[in-house]
Amino acid sequence: MKIDWKKDDKQFYLPAAKPEFRNIPEFSFFTLEGKGNPNDPFFANYITALYAASYAVKMSPKSGQGLPGYQEYTVYPLEGVWDVDDEAKRLKLEVLDKDRLVFKLMMRQPDFLTENDARGLIEHAWIKKKEPLIKEVKFEKITDGPCVQMLHLGSYDSEPASFAQMEVFAAENKLTRLSKVHREIYLSDARKVSPDKLRTVLRFKVRKG
Repeated sequence: MKIDWKKDDKQFYLPAAKPEFRNIPEFSFFTLEGKGNPNDPFFANYITALYAASYAVKMSPKSGQGLPGYQEYTVYPLEGVWDVDDEAKRLKLEVLDKDRLVFKLMMRQPDFLTENDARGLIEHAWIKKKEPLIKEVKFEKITDGPCVQMLHLGSYDSEPASFAQMEVFAAENKLTRLSKVHREIYLSDARKVSPDKLRTVLRFKVRKG
């Protein structure tokens, strides 16, 4: 049976357009860390590298890189964990300076992928594509744990309104946001969808009390 995150993991990837509490378990990811404005040209190279590594896993049976326990699956969406650099935190800037953004981009990988096989497939992707950033891709297991999340509809610049709703929900449910760091899961391709039609899952970590 094919693994399809839109059906099997709806609770993590397809929330309603209103805040909810969710305990996020451990998943495996390919990750890439960087800094800067995601609207600048360099950012596309990070996305290219992650997709190249991820599709090396997806297409491994056809490339002779057979994996034990391989099962057909739908490639997972691009995600990003966002923060600002130490200088921005020190200055306590009221207006976001996107040049000071710090990010970890990632794409979830199927459970059958091991760290050893991941290293080999990342190398295979680099040989095929020659994109330098592919060599910086890491295989990590990440657990978000207790979180508040919701589906944001619209442009990335309008996300603060959704975060405000999420913070109200957290307070009403005696949940404390741990930091301003947050995760975004991109359900839309910004190159093909107008800003007002974008669908993005927003998520931040919380603790009870």
